[in-house]
Amino acid sequence: MHHSIKQILDAAGQIILGKPHQIRLAVCCLLARGHLLIEDLPGVGKTTLAYTLAKLLGLQYQRIQFTSDLLPADILGASIFEVENHRFTFHQGPIFNQMILADEINRATPKTQSALLEAMEEQQVSIEGTTYALPQPFFVIATQNPSFQAGTFPLPESQLDRFLMRIRLGYPDHAAERLLLAGQDRHRLIAQQPACITPAQLEALQKAAAAIHTAPALLDYCQALIAFTRESSVYSYGLSPRGGLALLRAAKSWAFMDQRDAVIPEDLQAVLAAVAGHRLYADSQDSAAIVAPILEKVAIC
Repeated sequence: MHHSIKQILDAAGQIILGKPHQIRLAVCCLLARGHLLIEDLPGVGKTTLAYTLAKLLGLQYQRIQFTSDLLPADILGASIFEVENHRFTFHQGPIFNQMILADEINRATPKTQSALLEAMEEQQVSIEGTTYALPQPFFVIATQNPSFQAGTFPLPESQLDRFLMRIRLGYPDHAAERLLLAGQDRHRLIAQQPACITPAQLEALQKAAAAIHTAPALLDYCQALIAFTRESSVYSYGLSPRGGLALLRAAKSWAFMDQRDAVIPEDLQAVLAAVAGHRLYADSQDSAAIVAPILEKVAIC
């Protein structure tokens, strides 16, 4: 199992250069059965990372370009009247794939953004009184442009909370950018990459990660972290129960990737910024700065 994870990390690292920590967080998010939000400037590799993960994990992949005129039916599908059969037939939208790239999600209106809420939380969509199950495994990777750019709509809190993690890629360092400039086209490299695992093997990895042991003392520390976010005046409001569960799931996946059979406090600390940064509101917009007071003030139990 761990050999497969190393293969995925190594292969992704050959395409997304100089970003091993962000790649590791993204894989951790998927192992924890979570959705991923990548927020950054255009052109730094957000879409390339999503496509790379879909290819390496052997998943059915569909990109949806979010624009201001996109409608919920463009994502979910619609019932169309067939004259020859004298009835309406539901035609599935692009949401019916194992991995969805919601590209530039904050360029669509809140009405269209809300079309993803049920799919992301319950792995299903309800249309005209009928519920349709989505393929398994199911992930949404969304990219988001900074809010100061023109033509963006802020994601509501309910939408942000559906994402297990938010990460930023940032500019490559000098050495990575030199390799990028001198190397092959990234899309051609992705096309040449074989899948490292199958969807069934991914689900087995997810089950193994979810089974990682959490000792009572570790749960005490996790609860202390959550409690601090709710009680401290640093934040407008704290982590919800769903946010707390997300933190624990991510920590289990991080421990699993490190080949440990139990979660340690450092696992919680490693994923805290990515899991909590978009769920807490403080003066800073940087995830690491947002969670810094938590790590500084909360002692390990």
